[in-house]
Amino acid sequence: MRVEDPLAQGADPFAALADLSPDLATSMFAFGKMPYEKSRLSLREFEAARIRTAEINGCLICQGFRAARDLPDLLGAVPQARQPELLGRGPAPDEAFYRDILDWRTSAAYDERERAAIEMAERMGMDPGPLPHDTAFWSKARSVFSEAEIADLVISIAAWIAGGRVLHVLGLDTVCAAPATVAP
Repeated sequence: MRVEDPLAQGADPFAALADLSPDLATSMFAFGKMPYEKSRLSLREFEAARIRTAEINGCLICQGFRAARDLPDLLGAVPQARQPELLGRGPAPDEAFYRDILDWRTSAAYDERERAAIEMAERMGMDPGPLPHDTAFWSKARSVFSEAEIADLVISIAAWIAGGRVLHVLGLDTVCAAPATVAP
Protein backbone atom coordinates (compact mmCIF):
# COMPACT_ATOMS: atom_id res chain seq x y z
CA MET A 1 0.00 0.00 0.00
CA ARG A 2 1.38 3.40 -0.95
CA VAL A 3 -0.69 5.47 1.48
CA GLU A 4 -0.94 4.84 5.18
CA ASP A 5 -4.43 4.88 6.60
CA PRO A 6 -5.75 2.84 9.51
CA LEU A 7 -8.97 2.04 7.66
CA ALA A 8 -6.99 0.47 4.82
CA GLN A 9 -5.83 -2.21 7.20
CA GLY A 10 -9.45 -3.33 7.50
CA ALA A 11 -9.46 -4.43 3.86
CA ASP A 12 -11.90 -1.75 2.73
CA PRO A 13 -10.15 0.43 0.17
CA PHE A 14 -13.25 2.55 -0.36
CA ALA A 15 -13.53 3.45 3.32
CA ALA A 16 -9.80 4.21 3.40
CA LEU A 17 -10.08 6.51 0.40
CA ALA A 18 -13.12 8.25 1.89
CA ASP A 19 -11.17 8.71 5.12
CA LEU A 20 -8.19 10.21 3.31
CA SER A 21 -10.16 12.54 1.03
CA PRO A 22 -13.85 12.60 1.98
CA ASP A 23 -15.14 15.22 -0.44
CA LEU A 24 -13.27 14.06 -3.52
CA ALA A 25 -13.82 10.37 -2.77
CA THR A 26 -17.57 10.93 -2.41
CA SER A 27 -17.64 12.55 -5.85
CA MET A 28 -15.54 9.77 -7.36
CA PHE A 29 -17.82 7.10 -5.85
CA ALA A 30 -20.92 8.85 -7.23
CA PHE A 31 -19.37 8.98 -10.71
CA GLY A 32 -18.19 5.37 -10.42
CA LYS A 33 -21.54 3.89 -9.47
CA MET A 34 -23.57 5.57 -12.20
CA PRO A 35 -22.53 3.19 -15.01
CA TYR A 36 -23.75 0.27 -12.90
CA GLU A 37 -27.08 1.96 -12.22
CA LYS A 38 -27.82 3.63 -15.55
CA SER A 39 -26.02 1.94 -18.45
CA ARG A 40 -28.07 0.81 -21.44
CA LEU A 41 -25.48 -1.77 -22.47
CA SER A 42 -25.94 -5.50 -22.10
CA LEU A 43 -24.15 -7.15 -19.20
CA ARG A 44 -21.61 -8.78 -21.55
CA GLU A 45 -20.88 -5.52 -23.41
CA PHE A 46 -20.53 -3.70 -20.12
CA GLU A 47 -18.21 -6.34 -18.65
CA ALA A 48 -16.14 -6.55 -21.84
CA ALA A 49 -15.26 -2.86 -21.65
CA ARG A 50 -14.90 -2.88 -17.86
CA ILE A 51 -12.52 -5.82 -17.65
CA ARG A 52 -10.31 -4.51 -20.48
CA THR A 53 -10.12 -1.20 -18.64
CA ALA A 54 -9.21 -3.07 -15.43
CA GLU A 55 -6.37 -4.85 -17.21
CA ILE A 56 -5.03 -1.59 -18.65
CA ASN A 57 -5.30 0.15 -15.26
CA GLY A 58 -3.65 -2.75 -13.46
CA CYS A 59 -6.30 -2.55 -10.73
CA LEU A 60 -6.45 -5.89 -8.93
CA ILE A 61 -9.86 -5.17 -7.39
CA CYS A 62 -11.36 -4.41 -10.78
CA GLN A 63 -9.76 -7.45 -12.42
CA GLY A 64 -11.22 -9.77 -9.80
CA PHE A 65 -14.66 -8.10 -9.75
CA ARG A 66 -17.51 -9.83 -11.58
CA ALA A 67 -20.63 -7.68 -11.93
CA ALA A 68 -23.11 -10.55 -11.84
CA ARG A 69 -21.50 -12.06 -8.75
CA ASP A 70 -20.26 -9.00 -6.83
CA LEU A 71 -22.37 -6.00 -7.78
CA PRO A 72 -25.39 -6.64 -5.53
CA ASP A 73 -23.18 -6.78 -2.42
CA LEU A 74 -21.10 -3.78 -3.47
CA LEU A 75 -24.10 -1.57 -4.16
CA GLY A 76 -25.81 -2.83 -1.03
CA ALA A 77 -22.97 -1.24 0.95
CA VAL A 78 -23.28 2.13 -0.84
CA PRO A 79 -25.86 4.51 0.63
CA GLN A 80 -28.68 5.39 -1.77
CA ALA A 81 -27.40 3.06 -4.50
CA ARG A 82 -30.04 1.46 -6.67
CA GLN A 83 -29.85 -2.15 -7.76
CA PRO A 84 -29.03 -1.93 -11.45
CA GLU A 85 -31.15 -3.15 -14.32
CA LEU A 86 -27.84 -4.12 -15.91
CA LEU A 87 -27.93 -7.49 -14.19
CA GLY A 88 -31.10 -8.37 -16.07
CA ARG A 89 -29.63 -7.50 -19.47
CA GLY A 90 -28.53 -10.84 -20.82
CA PRO A 91 -26.48 -13.75 -19.56
CA ALA A 92 -23.55 -13.32 -17.22
CA PRO A 93 -20.14 -13.89 -18.79
CA ASP A 94 -18.29 -17.04 -17.80
CA GLU A 95 -14.64 -17.05 -16.71
CA ALA A 96 -13.45 -17.87 -20.25
CA PHE A 97 -15.02 -14.56 -21.35
CA TYR A 98 -12.87 -12.66 -18.84
CA ARG A 99 -9.76 -14.71 -19.50
CA ASP A 100 -9.87 -14.18 -23.29
CA ILE A 101 -10.22 -10.38 -23.25
CA LEU A 102 -6.60 -9.85 -24.29
CA ASP A 103 -7.29 -11.99 -27.37
CA TRP A 104 -10.52 -10.18 -28.23
CA ARG A 105 -9.56 -9.64 -31.86
CA THR A 106 -9.27 -13.37 -32.60
CA SER A 107 -11.38 -15.06 -29.91
CA ALA A 108 -14.76 -16.45 -30.94
CA ALA A 109 -16.06 -15.55 -27.45
CA TYR A 110 -17.18 -12.03 -28.45
CA ASP A 111 -19.76 -10.63 -30.83
CA GLU A 112 -19.28 -7.39 -32.79
CA ARG A 113 -20.78 -5.16 -30.11
CA GLU A 114 -18.58 -6.72 -27.42
CA ARG A 115 -15.51 -6.31 -29.65
CA ALA A 116 -16.38 -2.66 -30.26
CA ALA A 117 -16.78 -2.11 -26.50
CA ILE A 118 -13.41 -3.73 -25.81
CA GLU A 119 -11.73 -1.70 -28.54
CA MET A 120 -13.21 1.53 -27.19
CA ALA A 121 -11.92 0.70 -23.70
CA GLU A 122 -8.49 -0.21 -25.02
CA ARG A 123 -8.13 2.90 -27.13
CA MET A 124 -9.41 5.25 -24.42
CA GLY A 125 -7.17 3.64 -21.83
CA MET A 126 -3.99 3.33 -23.85
CA ASP A 127 -3.90 6.04 -26.52
CA PRO A 128 -6.93 8.33 -26.54
CA GLY A 129 -5.31 11.12 -28.59
CA PRO A 130 -6.01 9.76 -32.09
CA LEU A 131 -9.39 8.23 -31.21
CA PRO A 132 -11.61 11.26 -31.99
CA HIS A 133 -10.11 11.45 -35.48
CA ASP A 134 -10.40 7.77 -36.47
CA THR A 135 -13.37 7.87 -38.84
CA ALA A 136 -13.13 4.14 -39.61
CA PHE A 137 -13.46 3.28 -35.93
CA TRP A 138 -16.43 5.65 -35.45
CA SER A 139 -18.19 4.19 -38.50
CA LYS A 140 -17.74 0.72 -37.06
CA ALA A 141 -18.93 1.83 -33.59
CA ARG A 142 -22.01 3.52 -35.08
CA SER A 143 -22.82 0.40 -37.07
CA VAL A 144 -23.34 -1.58 -33.85
CA PHE A 145 -24.24 1.02 -31.20
CA SER A 146 -26.69 3.91 -31.07
CA GLU A 147 -25.36 7.37 -30.27
CA ALA A 148 -26.80 7.06 -26.74
CA GLU A 149 -25.10 3.68 -26.23
CA ILE A 150 -21.78 5.14 -27.40
CA ALA A 151 -22.15 7.96 -24.87
CA ASP A 152 -22.96 5.44 -22.11
CA LEU A 153 -19.93 3.35 -23.07
CA VAL A 154 -17.51 6.28 -23.15
CA ILE A 155 -18.74 7.70 -19.83
CA SER A 156 -18.59 4.25 -18.21
CA ILE A 157 -15.03 3.69 -19.41
CA ALA A 158 -14.03 7.12 -18.11
CA ALA A 159 -15.43 6.24 -14.67
CA TRP A 160 -13.55 2.92 -14.63
CA ILE A 161 -10.30 4.51 -15.78
CA ALA A 162 -10.52 7.12 -13.03
CA GLY A 163 -11.54 4.85 -10.15
CA GLY A 164 -9.30 1.94 -11.05
CA ARG A 165 -6.23 4.11 -11.51
CA VAL A 166 -6.78 5.90 -8.22
CA LEU A 167 -7.05 2.60 -6.32
CA HIS A 168 -4.07 1.07 -8.14
CA VAL A 169 -1.74 4.08 -7.92
CA LEU A 170 -2.39 4.50 -4.18
CA GLY A 171 -1.96 0.75 -3.62
CA LEU A 172 -5.46 0.42 -2.24
CA ASP A 173 -6.27 -2.31 -4.77
CA THR A 174 -4.21 -4.75 -2.71
CA VAL A 175 -6.30 -4.49 0.46
CA CYS A 176 -9.77 -5.34 -0.80
CA ALA A 177 -11.83 -8.04 0.86
CA ALA A 178 -13.81 -8.62 -2.39
CA PRO A 179 -13.45 -12.03 -3.99
CA ALA A 180 -10.42 -12.11 -6.25
CA THR A 181 -9.89 -14.23 -9.30
CA VAL A 182 -6.53 -12.60 -10.02
CA ALA A 183 -3.47 -13.09 -7.82
CA PRO A 184 -2.17 -9.81 -6.33
